[in-house]
Order: sequence, then structure tokens, then C-alpha cells
Amino acid sequence: MDVKVVAAAAAAAAAIALAAALGAVPGGPEPVRVAFLPSVSHAIPIVGLERGAFAEAMAPLRVDALVLDSGTQAVQSLVAGSLDLAYVGPGPAVNAFARSGGGVVILSGAANGGVSLVAREGAGISGVADLGGMRVAVPQVANSQDVSLRHHLAGAGLAPADRGGTVMVMAAAGPEIHSLLSRGMLDAAWVPEPWATLLVESLGAERVLEEADLWPGGAFASVVLVARAEYAGGRPGEVASWLGAHNATAAWIAANPGGAREAYASFASREALAALPAGVLEAAFSRVEVTTAAPEGPILEFARRAAALGYLDAPPAATDGIFYGAAGGAGG
Repeated sequence: MDVKVVAAAAAAAAAIALAAALGAVPGGPEPVRVAFLPSVSHAIPIVGLERGAFAEAMAPLRVDALVLDSGTQAVQSLVAGSLDLAYVGPGPAVNAFARSGGGVVILSGAANGGVSLVAREGAGISGVADLGGMRVAVPQVANSQDVSLRHHLAGAGLAPADRGGTVMVMAAAGPEIHSLLSRGMLDAAWVPEPWATLLVESLGAERVLEEADLWPGGAFASVVLVARAEYAGGRPGEVASWLGAHNATAAWIAANPGGAREAYASFASREALAALPAGVLEAAFSRVEVTTAAPEGPILEFARRAAALGYLDAPPAATDGIFYGAAGGAGG
């Protein structure tokens, strides 16, 4: 397996610098700058870009796409003005909205579900309550999986080591989590697809739970499309064109699941993410609902949980106005 390991702080700095370098051709129109993560729940931007749907919709503008390790990196670049659009989890989205004073808004949903707690075989973990004294990985501090893990640890009467508890929570990108678990240096991970299924299929890890089962109705927004509020307000025609391709790609994925998996596999191979057997991809996609719906309740619940953990400077009530136009509820 080809594994890329990048320190989170260095990756964030490099991402912002690279995003800043993505600019307009002298004398030409400004490009549309977008970032997303390499997970299956980001199928809309990945498949849409692979098929040329966004390039066609935004022509003659150029689309500059950036693949990042975490939504935290993406919203840092958004707030810095180095990106226009990004696909991120609800945790980074509400964090960015609060910290930027409304400078980042949600345009649409992109995916529901697709997140699991998996454990090393033989670790004796059958639920969150068994994580005491364990080493548990999440993709990034303050991202959606980190917020969910810490919230449910508290519900089980546990706490991470950095809050005086016994659970060692560490942040690592998907390939690094795979490497650490394979070497016995991790006990569990709260991760999105395809990493959860890859850990199960390639390392014999056990799927302890799917996060969707912890939410009322079994559904929660795992990925949303966000934009700089200044970009959305200043270039509404471009936003409408992007949303058109976004919605059309979601519909295409629903009608062509095999084609969507092939497009993702092509992307993963080019990005040297990991060796992803067809069976792993099929199972991973089956656990993700690609949708343009942005359910307001779960997204605002993420805000409340992030605030309770001290990740938000502003109280949850400050999320009034986070949804751009009619984004909250039915979809983009």
C-alpha cells in the first residue's frame, strides 16, 4: 500500500500556501477555487470533477481543485480568502461560521452517514464505554469525527487524556491510521469511508458501530458544501452554476453507482491514496447516502456539541444565518 503521512500543522500551512498560489491567469477571469477531502462521502466533488461536470458548468472559468486531509484545513483556507468553496463536515463548517463572524455559509448538503467506529481485532471493544484507557484515532482535532467521539465519550462517563481522562485521542490522516493500526499502535478509530471498511477488510478490524445509528432517525449530515459568504454574495451566478453541477452529479451518482465507484477508483489511484479493491469500494459506497439535503437539526446539533467541547468561541445561537438561501432542510 502506498501511504502518504503528513503532519497536520505542516499540512495546514502547506494547504493555505498552495491555495493562495492558485490564482487567476494574468489578464484572465478569476478561477473558482474549491477544496475537498479524499473520502467516499466527498463523492460529489470527486465524481463531478472526474467526469468534467464542474468544468463544463463553470466554463469559461477555470476550476482549481485542492485535495486536503481535513475539513479544518479547508475552512482555514476559506477564512483566509484562499478558497471560494469547500466540501467539509458539519463540525468544521459551524466552527468556521462562528469564528469568522458569518464569513462562511452552507450552500447545500453533500452526504449523510458513512462514518464508523472500528476497533483492532481482539481489543475487547464492543461500544464507546469500552474505550477507557484505549488509543483512538480521528482524522483531525475539532473535525466532525473528533466532535462525535468526544461527545459520546462524555455520554459514557469517559474523557480524553487532554481533558484529564484516560482515552488517548490522536489525529492522523486515513493512510496513517491504517499504518498505525496494522502495527498495533492504535486500538480504535472513528473514521469515514473508505477508511473504515478498508481497516475491516484489510486488517481484520471490527466495526463496532456506525455513527448514523447514534442519531435520531439514523441519519446525519456528514458532508456539506460551504462557501465564503463574500464569494456567495458577490458572484451569485457562479454559485448557481456550481450548485447546478453539484445537484446533477448527485443525481448521476444515484443512477450510476457502478460508474461512481469507477470514477472514485480512478481518483484514488491517481492520488496514490491506497489500494482499494472493488469489494471495499462497493461496501464503502453502500454506507454513504449521497444527497443534497442539509438537515438543519443534526447540523445545529453539531454546533451545540462543538460549543460544549470548547471548540466554538460563540454559543450555538450564533449559528443563525449559517444556511445560505434555502440550504437548510431540503437541500441545495
